[in-house]
Amino acid sequence: MVATEPALQATLFGARRYAEVVLADFDGQPAGFALYFHNYSTFLARPGLYLEDLFVDPAIRKHGVGRALLQQLARTAAERGCGRLEWSALKWNRLAIDFYLRLGAVPMDEWCIYRLSGEALLRLAGPQS
Repeated sequence: MVATEPALQATLFGARRYAEVVLADFDGQPAGFALYFHNYSTFLARPGLYLEDLFVDPAIRKHGVGRALLQQLARTAAERGCGRLEWSALKWNRLAIDFYLRLGAVPMDEWCIYRLSGEALLRLAGPQS
């Protein structure tokens, strides 16, 4: 983890906000969050929501908090005219995958995620003006 509080403050609450967050509580206590942002599908010609992080306090899991967070994101997507809600899951995270499948999510097995970061990203970006 390399995130810092100032970086989170700037990117989530600064002049340009890159993501939104839904917070959950359980019995008046913080219970979890879902951090998401818009993406766009040229195939659908509609925006979508991408769930970047879903977290529920381990002590509160199995009480419907994760489902409630995803339900709120589904409502947000529907209200905003989004064509889909997407996210990634680590292949070894069987508990999460089973949870997502119970919600009706479908794995996109024909897709593979690619990432450029660090030196590879800077190398492709080339000289900055």
